[in-house]
Amino acid sequence: MTILPIHPAENASPDALFAFLGECRAAAVRDGHWKLVSISLEVDALDPLAVLESIFDPGEPHFYAERPAIETAIAGAEVVVAHEARGPERFANAQRWMSEALEHSIAVGDVSAPFGGPHFFAAFSFLDDVEAGEAFPAASIFVPRWQVALAGKTTTAVANLLVTPDADLAALAHRVWRAHQKFRRFGYTDTPVGDTGDVLPPQFTHREAGDYRTSVSRALESIASGEIAKIVLARAQDITSDRTLHPLQMLNGLRQRFPDCYAFSFTLGRGPSFIGASPERLVRVSQGRLETEALAGSIRRGTTASEDAALAGALLRSEKDVREHRDVLDDIVARLRPLGVVAEFPAQPQVRRLANVQHLHTPVQAAMPSGRTVLDVIAAMHPTPAVGGTPRGAAIERIRGLEGFPRGLYAGAIGWLNARGGGEFFVGIRSALVEGSRARVFAGAGIVKGSTPEKEFAETELKFKAMLDALMK
Repeated sequence: MTILPIHPAENASPDALFAFLGECRAAAVRDGHWKLVSISLEVDALDPLAVLESIFDPGEPHFYAERPAIETAIAGAEVVVAHEARGPERFANAQRWMSEALEHSIAVGDVSAPFGGPHFFAAFSFLDDVEAGEAFPAASIFVPRWQVALAGKTTTAVANLLVTPDADLAALAHRVWRAHQKFRRFGYTDTPVGDTGDVLPPQFTHREAGDYRTSVSRALESIASGEIAKIVLARAQDITSDRTLHPLQMLNGLRQRFPDCYAFSFTLGRGPSFIGASPERLVRVSQGRLETEALAGSIRRGTTASEDAALAGALLRSEKDVREHRDVLDDIVARLRPLGVVAEFPAQPQVRRLANVQHLHTPVQAAMPSGRTVLDVIAAMHPTPAVGGTPRGAAIERIRGLEGFPRGLYAGAIGWLNARGGGEFFVGIRSALVEGSRARVFAGAGIVKGSTPEKEFAETELKFKAMLDALMK
């Protein structure tokens, strides 16, 4: 990526913008290739989700991810360039496409600011391929036309555009100038997102997709025979409302209820939105450091501090849960080792408390090896045993037949990448597909020796209740 020493705020005029875009078009003519032009500005405080709500268009792709507890959020919408892939090489394919796009990128402004410069938003399904008729491809990655991000007290707005050798400079300059002025003095809509004017609360009907207890029983037979050691099985509930469901309104309920999770929304603008509040980081790379985690083994929250502490203690002493957790941690470390990643982690797991459940949790850190990318790491790790099973191949092969429905992006890898080699991805669990008046909500549990159909059903019921309470508020 070429970074030019031009600051838009110091050269803020339509004539200066037109001249700059003229230089970009000349470069496109010289190289015989379009240029991805990215203009970054630190702006007055903006709420990325409120911005996305204000300009929401169901026919346009968007991406949103937020960690409310640590005051970080990023939103982007519309598409400048995009790519789709499938098959076992989908991560490498996406990396090649991204690298080529960056070779032809020109960036100006506050590129080094938090979330400055062009960002690539991506979603990878649970499996390398998806079935006919599924809502999302196996791999999708795009650069948005606009992006707003918050990191602590800093808000960065980014405008991206494609300058071709025959680009209409006047039209491009007008579009960018309007965006520049808008984000300098952004006016939010004062109508609640998704507000239909109805006085009565919405009514919902539910339908279960599959027979979970039977699926768990069949999985336990495979575990007893030695075919697999662990398999993660999900349930899906189909919900129908008497009115249109707005994905961002439902997302607001999730982010408020689960502030320690990744609140997210992703759509390609030609079907449903995939929304959720995931507790599980897949990988984060920043300033040469890699972070991931093992999150497996769970128990409910208590109704009092004493009961909560007693349940946490029981979780830490549970042979079944500790064994399941250690298997996930060992698998992560083993899959990172061939990349040259030397993992560092505490000897004993911690208890991570969420709004409705407690998990065994082990953070993992390492120096990011030279020459490796975020997508290299994801290709090695995904799917982890926390959402797939062990051995990985045998478990994944059984999941579709036992669950009875395609996962799509459920338990997939969702996140963003920047031009500096950084990025952050989370696992698409505690999630739902939302379109029109319908939603499909997912929840899963790990099945190992010692599991019982009733206990695992109860665990998924707990997860469903928390999701549905947030989604239907």
